Amino acid sequence: MKSNSSYPILAKEGWGIIGAAIFITLLVWWLIGGFISFIFFVLLVFVIQFFRDPPRAISQTPHSVLSGADGRICKVQKVENPYTGKEEILISTFMNVFNIHSNRSPIGGTVEAIYYKPGKFLNADLDKASMENERNAIIIKSDEGPVITCVQIAGLIARRIICHLHIGQEVTRGERFGFIRFGSRVDVYVPLNSEVLVFVGQKVRAADTVLALLNPQEEEKPETPVEAPAVEAVEVTEVAATADAAPAAEPDCRAAGLIRRRTLKCLYSEIKPNSCMPVGIFVRILA
Repeated sequence: MKSNSSYPILAKEGWGIIGAAIFITLLVWWLIGGFISFIFFVLLVFVIQFFRDPPRAISQTPHSVLSGADGRICKVQKVENPYTGKEEILISTFMNVFNIHSNRSPIGGTVEAIYYKPGKFLNADLDKASMENERNAIIIKSDEGPVITCVQIAGLIARRIICHLHIGQEVTRGERFGFIRFGSRVDVYVPLNSEVLVFVGQKVRAADTVLALLNPQEEEKPETPVEAPAVEAVEVTEVAATADAAPAAEPDCRAAGLIRRRTLKCLYSEIKPNSCMPVGIFVRILA
């Protein structure tokens, strides 16, 4: 694991909101007090915990595609990637309001394209949220070669998608690149030949949980001609066995020929002198 401690405990994207929440809470406590001020203090704690962004250990598993967000896997399915037009595997992570909402790059590589699509604010846990909600797709050409698509999707409460990347920028695996406020979803598209390591319902952590492996080890192993020599040995054995069996069958063939000649001779001896000459000659030749 590689530790990433270059970011503060609280996300920069929330500093303004946290400051405003503190000011309003103290103002209500000073002017009104009582139970109402207690409610504002509870809301302040909720806002502060939402924008927490502690250092995260980054998995260094080779050829790995990491989770782009904390949350729960809500979908693993083979679909057509709407941003590349290729058939790939979609892995979706749903974030509720209590998860850490900072987003991290699932792979190291170069940002090839960024597509922002305005849309609705449906529940991010729904399947149609991938195509109907407001979203921001980042196409990353990985260092290993394959292209990975990471999509930030706004949710029912989320109204703000923040992305700090730009086209042509180099990113590292697990690097923090954005934030989605108040409940959302992150989709990751991986190639079909990837080995998916997560399942629906599993809880994942950004930059720590490995979603899939690019180029599974089963496909990288070189083909070894293990069975070929065995097949050849079997064929040689069968041929040898056939050759050994051939002389054993010769006495039977000679006996059959001797019996046939004796039968024809007996038949020829029984032919009368006044019989037809062609018939006698034919039998004589066969004998």
